[in-house]
Amino acid sequence: MIRKAHMRDVPVIHALINEYAQEELMLPVSRVELYDRLRDFFVYEQDGRLVGTMAIHFTWDGLAELRSLAVVRDRQHQGIGRTLVEAGLREARDYDCARVFTLTYVPDFFERLGFRRIDKNELPHKVWADCIKCPKFPDCGEVPLAHDFGEEDA
Repeated sequence: MIRKAHMRDVPVIHALINEYAQEELMLPVSRVELYDRLRDFFVYEQDGRLVGTMAIHFTWDGLAELRSLAVVRDRQHQGIGRTLVEAGLREARDYDCARVFTLTYVPDFFERLGFRRIDKNELPHKVWADCIKCPKFPDCGEVPLAHDFGEEDA
């Protein structure tokens, strides 16, 4: 089951994201940031257990970022990530976004979902504000990808 995150989900989301952040696979997030951005988050529940999360964050006119996609290791490769991304894309489309982008170390996953690689210069400078928090700044190696909505998505 996929749904918007609730307050009670914050400790689990925090632990899941920061598990991957410790491995430098994504940016860490504090509980304060999670509460502040809670409305951005979706969660995926399976058998009463939160097994995945993802946020869609509106960054600019017609632009949203898909971020903090994480699935517990023992539930990967079951379509949970795909389902979360699709939920984020639906919400972005509902808000009339023309483009959703992501920064990732696993571009192949997103390319299978219709994202294409873009040059980072296609994104507004404000997008890079979170990069300062990254231990790999300024050369992190994340690949920018975008999903552009066309008439067929309307």
